[in-house]
Amino acid sequence: MADGGIENFNGEVDALVGDGLLSRVRGLVDVRFSNSMIESWWNNLKHQWLFLHRLDTTAAVRRHVAFYVAEYNATIPHAAFSGQTPDEMYYGRGEGIPAKLEASRHAARAKRLKVNRAVWCGRCRDLSESVVQGVAA
Repeated sequence: MADGGIENFNGEVDALVGDGLLSRVRGLVDVRFSNSMIESWWNNLKHQWLFLHRLDTTAAVRRHVAFYVAEYNATIPHAAFSGQTPDEMYYGRGEGIPAKLEASRHAARAKRLKVNRAVWCGRCRDLSESVVQGVAA
């Protein structure tokens, strides 16, 4: 079973697959089940947290992993859960969050449009006024 990493897709592995010595099975493409979800989580842990810190002792690794797990579950919103955290999904505490986020998105968009439409450069203002005057004439 392979993921999309360079260690699985390169000239040497391609040659082995081409010779029939190996067959490549891709998780969630060629099979219905795989460990892709946990592999993705490990990738996030490593690249978004561990590789950013000094890991010179086992205690440091344990401390950083424990912190990330707690943050991942309780603080970091997930798109797959419509902005809820895993804890909110599991314990049923975040049912109003998707609607609140949607309302906030609409409000932010309306505010951006209002601000952007209120800002005119001199050239645009002159063009707009001439168009309005041409319509009124």
